[in-house]
Amino acid sequence: MALSRKYVALGAVLAGTLTFTACSGGGSGKTEIADASAEFGFQETGFPIVSKQLDLTFSGTKAPLAPDYNTMTVVKQWEKDTNIHINWENLPEAVFKEKKNLILASGDLPDAFFNSGLTDSEIATYSASGTLIPLEGLIEKNAPNLSKLLSERPEIKAAITSSDGHIYSLPSIEELGLVQFPNEIAINTAWLKKLNIPMPKTIEEFHDALLAFKTQDASGTGKTIPLSFIPGSWCGDIVDLIAALGGVPDNMDHRIVQNDKVIYTPTQDGYKKAIQTLHEWYQEGLIDPESFSQDDKAYLAKGKAATENLGSFIWWEIPEVVGTDRANNYALVPALEGVDGKRLVSQSNNQEIARGAFAITRTNKYPAATMRWADNLYDPVQSAQANWGPIGETLQKDAATGLLTQIPAQAGTSEGERRQKVAPGGPKANTAENFKKVVAPEPRAAARQKTVEESYKPFAANDGYPPVALSNEELQQISTIETDAASLVKQNMAKWIVSGGIDKEWDGYLSQLKNIGVDKMVEVYQHAYDRYKSNS
Repeated sequence: MALSRKYVALGAVLAGTLTFTACSGGGSGKTEIADASAEFGFQETGFPIVSKQLDLTFSGTKAPLAPDYNTMTVVKQWEKDTNIHINWENLPEAVFKEKKNLILASGDLPDAFFNSGLTDSEIATYSASGTLIPLEGLIEKNAPNLSKLLSERPEIKAAITSSDGHIYSLPSIEELGLVQFPNEIAINTAWLKKLNIPMPKTIEEFHDALLAFKTQDASGTGKTIPLSFIPGSWCGDIVDLIAALGGVPDNMDHRIVQNDKVIYTPTQDGYKKAIQTLHEWYQEGLIDPESFSQDDKAYLAKGKAATENLGSFIWWEIPEVVGTDRANNYALVPALEGVDGKRLVSQSNNQEIARGAFAITRTNKYPAATMRWADNLYDPVQSAQANWGPIGETLQKDAATGLLTQIPAQAGTSEGERRQKVAPGGPKANTAENFKKVVAPEPRAAARQKTVEESYKPFAANDGYPPVALSNEELQQISTIETDAASLVKQNMAKWIVSGGIDKEWDGYLSQLKNIGVDKMVEVYQHAYDRYKSNS
């Protein structure tokens, strides 16, 4: 039975606490961070991490289909190995996004954030306030797996180090070359065949196919949905339609790089042109009206309705939306030739080295034990299981190669759906080297690599914004601007596609963005980009 925190706190007062020293923000002075891990029989090496069960509370995001993490086989194994029980308060991303500022501003903090959902700006803000503690000292003393990785891969250490020289969050790494092109357009090829329509190669042919789906009621239900999407989603966005219709590549941040110049896409004439055309599509009944209100869960259920009624959609992969039984009825649309005669593919700012996988808060009385718990996930085999699920359920060792390989999902379940239900994510490192020595890419990942190399990379119309570590001053300058601008852009995009009016309101909208400070935001990002390039 776990000892209560009240008892432990009293014991720490009586027996004394362990401390470790970290430089304070800005590099001046020292901060002593108390640690009561010893009260639970903390062990610096080996397992369990503590001899007496320790309870910790973690908050953050989780996948839409993920159950309570404590029901997952791999999480149960972590608890058995470490003797640390986690009280999980992780929520679907949209829900956590609404609540995280309340959590951070309150005194009732979790011990750590797992799949933190924290932006760079939030990490900078809450590290400066002391809500998030510096981790480099803990990494050096209590994280041998991560320490080894950072020593061997200095670019990873650079990517997670803040401008003040501290590390406040741990990375999640998956080096497959896939996340830069997450928005794949799929179309119902069974319907194309039924209506004698070839696979669209141009944006005009794609429009005409959607129109045929609608006017000829391809589903036979009277409720045919020609096209559905989720604007602003990391993998369900209309960025490539905007590129084809307006000649301007886009991404969910609306921040792209072309010829080393940072561009905010919603201020471009091509963006305006694309939104005008999408309004015409909406008037023709080609766009699902729920596209602007549905969440991931509703979206992923839409393609699995009792009667097939979805013509085209945008997502990471086909089976996750329509199910394995219908997946063969759909295929990916090639990069479409746009109105300017060019094939343009938008590149995202998604990074293979993500900074916000894990962070420890100031209320955590056991940072040494917590860091050792997190470091366990940087063991290559544990990283594989955190990413894809447990050995014996989703992974198995291939006798010939010695690599962990994917066990096929049961009929009726996509690999993506299963992964959400069995793999918690969090801090992990599935590096390019580990994909050769520890775990083979999933078959769907290997297939996607081929698709990206052949069908997307050759037509990339922009560079993604690199993993620049902005200074606290830079983040403070742009955080409010970025939030306000994103809100204005999102509201107007939905309004203009549904109701029109962009031509009449465009100049006023640009003035609003200017007043918000978008020019300053672009200037800050450009300066940081130039600094990054000069140091690379």
